[in-house]
Amino acid sequence: MGSLNPPLKWAGGKRWLIPQLFPIWELNQTRRLVEPFCGGLGIALGLNPKVALLNDINPHVINFYRWLQLGLDDVAFTPEENDCDLFYARRDRFNDYIRNGNADSREAAVLFYYLNRTCFNGLCRFNRKGFFNVPCGSYKQINYMTGKEFAPYKQSLKNWHFTSGDFTQIHLEANDFVYADPPYDVPFTSYAQEDFTWRDQERLVNWLDQHKGPIVLSN
Repeated sequence: MGSLNPPLKWAGGKRWLIPQLFPIWELNQTRRLVEPFCGGLGIALGLNPKVALLNDINPHVINFYRWLQLGLDDVAFTPEENDCDLFYARRDRFNDYIRNGNADSREAAVLFYYLNRTCFNGLCRFNRKGFFNVPCGSYKQINYMTGKEFAPYKQSLKNWHFTSGDFTQIHLEANDFVYADPPYDVPFTSYAQEDFTWRDQERLVNWLDQHKGPIVLSN
């Protein structure tokens, strides 16, 4: 199994499912792993496939993974006391990147990591205008990963392809192993600017039904 932990806090992450999922994956590990909703990357890092296609509707988490793949070795976050004034200043700066069309930049990726580690309960929530709106967390002190700790991800992610968009835009190959964990069917649907509704749950089932290869679906 993969030894790297997910770099982000992630509500609803499925890392705990790895012991149940790994025996199934072990029989299929020559296949490409495809996740339409890769989220916090708990499954991919736990299974550690050689080749993967990892998609998420949230472009900011995918931007972070792409820069992590390229290397964030020089990021110099250090443990610091929680400072909500600093948090809101950095949240405004991150939203300015979104507003100005620079949300795919390296600094936006680093700010996304900071907000994820510092915000309330590590939630990932955006308003209808597409701006991050989670409030400051109530932690006394926050421990951030260092550049040295980011370094191993560059090697692990090197043969993984990251995309952001609706799951129907993914081109599945017949041999793909698909793990699908869609957003929960709960009132909170603002994980990204676009909601994920019950109709989307039905679309997903119909889309998966067309795939000839192995599928594991959890919800």
